Amino acid sequence: MNAINDGEHLSVAVVVASLGRPQLVAQMHQLMLEQSCPPDVLVFSVVGEGDIPEGYDGRQDLHVLRGSKGLCAQRNRALDWLADDYDLIVFYDDDFVPSRDSVDRIKRFFAAHPEVVGATGNVIRDGIKGPGISFELARDLIAGHEKKDFSPNCIVTSLEGLYGCNMVFRASAIGSCRFDERLRLYGWQEDVDFAASLSSRGRIVKTFAFSGVHQGVKYGRTSGVRLGYSQVVNPLYLVRKGTMSRSFAARLIVRNVLANHLKTFKPEPWIDRAGRMKGNWIAFRDLMLGRLMPERIEAL
Repeated sequence: MNAINDGEHLSVAVVVASLGRPQLVAQMHQLMLEQSCPPDVLVFSVVGEGDIPEGYDGRQDLHVLRGSKGLCAQRNRALDWLADDYDLIVFYDDDFVPSRDSVDRIKRFFAAHPEVVGATGNVIRDGIKGPGISFELARDLIAGHEKKDFSPNCIVTSLEGLYGCNMVFRASAIGSCRFDERLRLYGWQEDVDFAASLSSRGRIVKTFAFSGVHQGVKYGRTSGVRLGYSQVVNPLYLVRKGTMSRSFAARLIVRNVLANHLKTFKPEPWIDRAGRMKGNWIAFRDLMLGRLMPERIEAL
């Protein structure tokens, strides 16, 4: 297979935005060192000194950026720094554990599918839907997946948006496009918004070509009230903006609001259902007052 088809000519930048979780920064750094084909650059976009392990400044195998807080702002800072120097931009959550050949398979996938501008890989298991997944279990799950040798270099389906824990874009398609910084703090649904904003430039898809486990680590996340507010306001804001369909937004809002109300009397230990429900109602009140401002999350 020649270099054009196997992706050897494609350069890769991995971007990880993190806040208050230096252990996960160190974990991701080690995971990138273990890649069969390491990225050309690893960028950690953080806020302050406490967000990264000691001794990370000045290293040759990574770059640290500091600035304002918020997932969208932190990712935008990385995009501004990277400019157009790399072909592919990989966004990982700090608690995502990619398989050891993920970067190599990302390159092969995008080389084989020139019509694709954005892709999300196979999440073998997602700890965000439960109490979370330990690093050791994540490693075991990935090892089991690798034994199956199931990583077809094909498109599974087209998507309306991508899953932010594990998504890749062509830098040439991104251009001057940036994450919407009105989606403050955790930036709920920022991944759907950003991918949809690029959909006119090529296909947005899901693939099994590259895989990993999302641990869903619970500490350092947005409060229940703030997330509940975003669960209602952010989808409606994106509908008005034109990057989310009304049907997709309706499903998101109804599913989350119902779950918060039905489970509030017997909540999961890892979810603040009462806080999310309160945030839902603050959002409904703001909507009745004619306020559709996702940035108001910072005042809650």
